[in-house]
Amino acid sequence: MTLNTTITIKPFLTVNDGKKALDFYVSAFSASVKTKYELPNGKLSAELVIENASFFIGDEEPEFGNLSPNREYNSPVRLILTTRDADELFDQALKFGATAICPMTTEEDWRIGKIKDPFGHIWEIGYVL
Repeated sequence: MTLNTTITIKPFLTVNDGKKALDFYVSAFSASVKTKYELPNGKLSAELVIENASFFIGDEEPEFGNLSPNREYNSPVRLILTTRDADELFDQALKFGATAICPMTTEEDWRIGKIKDPFGHIWEIGYVL
């Protein structure tokens, strides 16, 4: 018997305030909530979708080694969000509390900008021209 499976990689972003992060990603990136789990300790975990790309967010759980990035330094992982709505989402992210690292610009065959979200995660938002 052969299983029909699709291989995917989905980032799981650990944040220091799950409720605020959920609101940020929904507002800034027009994400929709696919699933949301309210944990008994007031923390949450959720799967979000931007267009057809999904990712997870969840509150810190130090007891399991799940810590959010140190906001004073850049995270060693960057997320690349490829969408034709790049300029709009970049501006929305700034409006809702992200910090611009590199403004939207055209480089060779890319339209790209880079932000740090309020939870310390680095996003490159753009598309191939």
